[in-house]
Amino acid sequence: MRRTSTGPGRALVAVYGVLALSATARAVFQVATKLSQAPVAYLLSLFAALVYIVATVALATSRRRLAWTAVLTELTGVLVVGTVSLVARQEFPDATVWSAYGQGYGYVPLLLPFLGVLWLVRTGRGDGR
Repeated sequence: MRRTSTGPGRALVAVYGVLALSATARAVFQVATKLSQAPVAYLLSLFAALVYIVATVALATSRRRLAWTAVLTELTGVLVVGTVSLVARQEFPDATVWSAYGQGYGYVPLLLPFLGVLWLVRTGRGDGR
């Protein structure tokens, strides 16, 4: 098995880190200043930020089980929240990181978990390929 933070994994960790930082800053600001306006959206953004932090740390330190959990939680979140935010717009008066499949973040939140899964599968091979 290869370390998850080597080769292209470094770029993946960097993207996760940037998204973790930006999502955390936005969510903390929203929760601290206007939670009453859209509590579901802002708390989901805070949850997403925590998932990105865990994924970043897990991928950077090759904690595979934790990385799998974080990446699959992220994938589930972006698909469920993305769909619900489009179907039940009234529940999301303000956007979350995962609203509309991460549209506000250039759809990076939609693409990233697929890349994370791909990288975890690729580095999990025992033959080094």
